[in-house]
Amino acid sequence: MSTVKNIVLVHGGFVDGSGWQGVHRILTREGFTVSVVQNPTESLAGDVTATHQVIEAQDGPVVLVGHSYGGVVVTEAGRHDQVAALVYIAAFAPDKGESVGSLIADPPPGAPVPPILPPRNGQLFLDREKFAEAFAADLDAEDARFLADSQVPWGLDALNGTVTEAAWHTSPSWYLVAGDDRMIPPPVQRVMAERAGATVTEVPGSHAVYVSRPEAVAEIIKQAATAQG
Repeated sequence: MSTVKNIVLVHGGFVDGSGWQGVHRILTREGFTVSVVQNPTESLAGDVTATHQVIEAQDGPVVLVGHSYGGVVVTEAGRHDQVAALVYIAAFAPDKGESVGSLIADPPPGAPVPPILPPRNGQLFLDREKFAEAFAADLDAEDARFLADSQVPWGLDALNGTVTEAAWHTSPSWYLVAGDDRMIPPPVQRVMAERAGATVTEVPGSHAVYVSRPEAVAEIIKQAATAQG
């Protein structure tokens, strides 16, 4: 069996694709072709379109990887014929008719509440002063502050965009649970991963595990790529 060489990385809400740099560096050094989708994060439909454009630019099958809200994007976009496998990194893995909005509507008792500010002109931001604790507690303080200060607006149409059909029903999936996540509680991650029938790995890490633990993230991507070759 040969390994799938094309990896497509999809970021989540409030951030852009630059956080994938460490993962990109590891995988490209090992011979993978890695592409990073720069989602507008205004609407789920727009982000799926952006992801499809990157998938179709590849020369063969791809492993499609999503972090956080990016998991919703890959769940919808992953039904593309070129997608061989899905990888969720501390991500939402919705089923048909679900959205981030519906999945966070009823948090577990005692779970931390993400510090999302009231919408401004249909767009959401995290409280800058609470960003580090909620999103990036295991990053250097300066790096966490940069993420807080460089936030990308997250549209209500992205938050509430619903999945038409979940790609994990028909494609194999892998899931990396971030054990110290304060944006998507780890128990919620485990339930979504189990429901999707994903191969699960769990590591200590904040919601920004894709930045703080690039080796662990790259490893689960390589597992998916090798299994689908």
